[in-house]
Order: sequence, then C-alpha cells, then structure tokens
Amino acid sequence: MRKSFVTVATIFLLSMMFAPSAAFAKKEVQLTPMELQALQQREFETTKDTLFASVMSVFQDLGYTIDGADLATGFITASSATDNKTNFGEALFGVRASGNTRATAFVEKMANGMARVRLNFQNSKTRSGAYGQTSKKDKAVLDPATYQAAWEKIDEALFVRNAIDTPATTPVKIPQENAVEPVAPPTQAISPEPQAPPKNLRH
Repeated sequence: MRKSFVTVATIFLLSMMFAPSAAFAKKEVQLTPMELQALQQREFETTKDTLFASVMSVFQDLGYTIDGADLATGFITASSATDNKTNFGEALFGVRASGNTRATAFVEKMANGMARVRLNFQNSKTRSGAYGQTSKKDKAVLDPATYQAAWEKIDEALFVRNAIDTPATTPVKIPQENAVEPVAPPTQAISPEPQAPPKNLRH
C-alpha cells in the first residue's frame, strides 16, 4: 500500500508540474493593445533598408541566430541557443527542461519617409518527463528593460551605419589674409618694322 501511495503521489506531483498554474497566470503582466504597441514599436528617421540591416546586426550582437530574413516583406526571425532550464524540483522527479528565446521583427516604410519596426521577444520552455510526458510553453517577454536595451542598440547601429554611408565632404579652401595673387606681366606690343621706300626704276 505504501508503494501505491508513493506512485500516486509522484504522478500527482508530476501532473501539477506540467499543468498550467493559475497562480502563475495571475502574476503575468497584462497590457492593452496600445500599451503593447508602445512597448514593441518604434519609428526612425532612416530608410527601410538601413533599419532592416541594423535590426539584423543587433540580433546577432545580442547572441541570436538569424533563422530567416526577407527585405521585401520586412520580416526577421531569430532564436537564441537552447539552454538547460531544469530546476531542482524537476530534476528530483526525473524531468528535463530546456528553453530558448525567439525574436521577431517587422520593418516597414512609412508614408512620411520614416521607417518603423516592431519587435517581439518570446521565451520558450520544453519539459520532458520520465513517464513520457512532454509539454511546451511560450511566454511573451514584456519586460520594458529588454526592449529598451534593444532600442538603444538599434540607435547605435543606425548611427554607425549612417556615418559610414555618408560621403565625405570636399574640404573648403580658406583664402589667406593679405595674400597677393601673382599678376602676369603686361605683354609688349610689337610695332611693325619700317619698310624701305620703293626704288625708282630707270628705263
């Protein structure tokens, strides 16, 4: 009977670990569509091509691998490396967990000549149990600090890229004070040589 009790208790604990937690759901941040847009979206005074390349560069600088990018549609998808997410309680019952972060971006050209990008970060965690149970949970990243760090990186990338693309200006020659320009010597007029009077011809 004791063995049966331990088995039932183990199954109950595993089911609780894989079942979604109502208490955890209440703690999740709930944002309105306007608040979410303000968090994830920015406009920049640049072209779509430049912003698209800058976002790709920032994703790579943050350690993401570019999974797909299409300039025509403006979509970029990237993902971080998969890490071991197994905690003590999961390891105690033979549960293994792994996860990573996925990032997406949508870049578009605005009618006012500016370019706009919307970012989205999402944490993914996969659990596999000793009895064959498997579950996967995706959770949107709504931490303002995460997006603020990304916006600052994009600002820096745009600054560097625009500085490289801007052609160097031609240096302006500043005239020196009291500089005397050389004057060409006047040309002397050449007077024609006097001609001898014609000689009288004697017949």
